[in-house]
Order: sequence, then structure tokens, then C-alpha cells
Amino acid sequence: MYRMNGVVPPMITPFTQSGELDLEGLKTLVNYLSENVHGLFICGSYGCGPMMDVEERKKVTEVTLAENKGKVDVIAHVGSTSTRTSVELTKHAAAQGVQAVAAVGPYYFHHQRDSVLSFYEDLVKAANGVPVYVYNNPGFQGYTMDLNLVKGLRDVGVHGIKDATFNIIEHAAYHRVLGDSFDIALGTEAMFLSAAALGTRAFIPGLGNAFPEMNVQMFEEAMRKDFDACRTTQFLINQMRDVMYLARSTQLAVYAMLELRGIVTTYPRKPFLSASEEEKTRMRNALKELNVL
Repeated sequence: MYRMNGVVPPMITPFTQSGELDLEGLKTLVNYLSENVHGLFICGSYGCGPMMDVEERKKVTEVTLAENKGKVDVIAHVGSTSTRTSVELTKHAAAQGVQAVAAVGPYYFHHQRDSVLSFYEDLVKAANGVPVYVYNNPGFQGYTMDLNLVKGLRDVGVHGIKDATFNIIEHAAYHRVLGDSFDIALGTEAMFLSAAALGTRAFIPGLGNAFPEMNVQMFEEAMRKDFDACRTTQFLINQMRDVMYLARSTQLAVYAMLELRGIVTTYPRKPFLSASEEEKTRMRNALKELNVL
């Protein structure tokens, strides 16, 4: 049975200043991360998937797989506002050779249980055996998915969940109720120590784009049950997450941090605006105070 494992950053998508796909920046980032993490989660929230058209999302998938060369697993986010679009993206990603696909609940409209179940059942069919994950992000999809709904998704063939609820009690319930055959990944770095104690073996850290080594360190400490060391790393990572908000959002912070570390200089897509020079200076100083830059 396929399982996500380790540090799987939600990779940002590089854009040019005019808003086009920055394919050279994308190649640089894929090559950097593929040497430093366990997997790549592409075209999700950090990856601006909902801000790209279908052909752009397909292109990101193709370039990522070509540059990655099978070094690490690639999970493609295919969530959208419509079943038709998500099915098309699922079929494409599966045919290209991703290890799994994931989809946030169909957003903008607030859908009822039967509509959500139908959406994911259609993705499972379209994936033709490639694992499908529900990406449970109440803030972005606009509604909650309670435990009974997630159980229903499991029953229609959904393989696992990327849990972005930031609710450790809910996360514990997934482990307790859904069984070992349902793969449970954490959608943040902010509480991996707690999740690892419950049995979680994969997390999807935005900070992992720019500081993959620190997230890998936390994962390895948790896996060898060195919880004292893991707690120290977890606290440092959470301090770094505080620094991310100096750029107004964690997504924008990742672009700035990648530039500050000299990995790649690129841009988010509007209406996101790059961090200002003043914000980048404040971030640089804060990271230096933490001795991570």
C-alpha cells in the first residue's frame, strides 16, 4: 500500500515578474528540493494551483516530473471548483506518472455531503489506481469535513488525507477511527511532533521549501523517538513560522526566504505581491537572530 513518507513540501510555483510561469526557476527549485526532501506536493495552496489555468497546471506537473527524474515522490494537487476540471487534471497527472493526486474539497460554493462524496468518487475513477488523497483545508474550501464525511470518502476509495485543519484532536480521531489502511499526512510543520506521537509519518511543510534540512531533522528525530531533540527543533521551526508572517502571509514568505538563502529569486502570481525590501530586511534580521541564516 502506498504511503506518503517524510518531508513533502507544498512546492511553490515560480512566476516571472509579469506573471508567466518561470520554468527555469521551477527547474532550479525542483532540483534543489529533490536532493533534500522525501517528496513534492505540487500545485497546491503554496503552489498557487487555483490561480493557474489547466494547461499551466499540467505544465508544472510535466516539468516537475522531468526534472525530478524519479528521485522523490510527486503528489499533484488537482482540486478546483468543478469535477470536470479536477477529473481532467487527475487523468493527466496519473498518465504522467505521479505517485498520488490530492484535491481540496470543491470550493467557492458550499457543497453538501452527497456532492463532496460524488466529487471524490469521480476522482478515484479517473485516477485509475493512482492513490487519491482528500486535502482537508476548511479555510480554503470554505466548509468543514467532519469525521463521518471523511469515513465516507474512505469508503468510496479515497486513499488518505492531507490534514490541514490545524486541529490535533481531529487528527488523533483520524488515527483512532479510520484504520491503518487510510494514509494520514499532516498538512503543516507546526505540530508535527504531536502528530508523530500519534503515528503520523509524513508532513507537508510550507517552510520546507526554503529550509528543507531543518524539517528533515525534525522528522528524523521523531522517527527515532528522540522527542527531547524533536521538541527543540519543533519550537525553532515554530519561531521561524512567526518570522514568515512578517511577509503578510506564509506563501509570500517562502518566495522571500528562497531569495534570502540564494536558492532562487522568483515571484508569486498577482494578486499576491512580493515581500517588500523592508519586509525582507526584517525577515533576514529575524532569521539571523535565530541563527538559521
